[in-house]
Amino acid sequence: MTPDTASVACDGWDGSECEGTPHCPPRCPRFVDKEGARWTIRPATDADEPFLAEMYERFDRADRAQGLPPVSRRRRVDWIRSMLSEGNNVVAERNGELFGHAMYTPTDADTPELAVFVHPDAQDRGVGTELCRHVIANAAAAGREGIELHVETGNRPARSVYRTVGFEVVERRGDLRMRLDLDDPIATEVRWPPLAREGPAEPAVDLSPGDGGASRSPADD
Repeated sequence: MTPDTASVACDGWDGSECEGTPHCPPRCPRFVDKEGARWTIRPATDADEPFLAEMYERFDRADRAQGLPPVSRRRRVDWIRSMLSEGNNVVAERNGELFGHAMYTPTDADTPELAVFVHPDAQDRGVGTELCRHVIANAAAAGREGIELHVETGNRPARSVYRTVGFEVVERRGDLRMRLDLDDPIATEVRWPPLAREGPAEPAVDLSPGDGGASRSPADD
């Protein structure tokens, strides 16, 4: 399939009918939000650095959590570079513009930490939840044992998202530490192709590690 035919196919693609292939990433990159807008959730690359910097430039102080993203431009750029080099990153893209960024880091930890950020203009549309599912899928495909996060006790919207994707509170000390074990069924379900998630009880393509399925994240290449 050439880039041109791929573009045509994607423009008219009904994701609910997709059965997946052994060459698919850990989770389907196509996503339709609560308002019917189409998004692509894809691995971040070094080339995304200036676009992430631009996205975070538009964050207000109220949009930050636990000091992230950093307020000063220099520290923010250093942080973005660190995340791109040390973490497994995905971005949410619509019409060529980035509105979301999530990652687990460090990539070699048995239980890395998740962080997710959605621009205020794209919140309350399910984008943050979908980004979390991609990070979970990537971590499971890469053989991580679990994934955890820290969230402020008063941040109810974020806590609701994390509970939706399977995280449970394991420690209360100032903020909350939440964890998802990646042998939980959700770590398998997030890797099912759309048709399996929407229709049959079992995926049409075997995505289990070691059988030629999506056993590793494209962001780990």
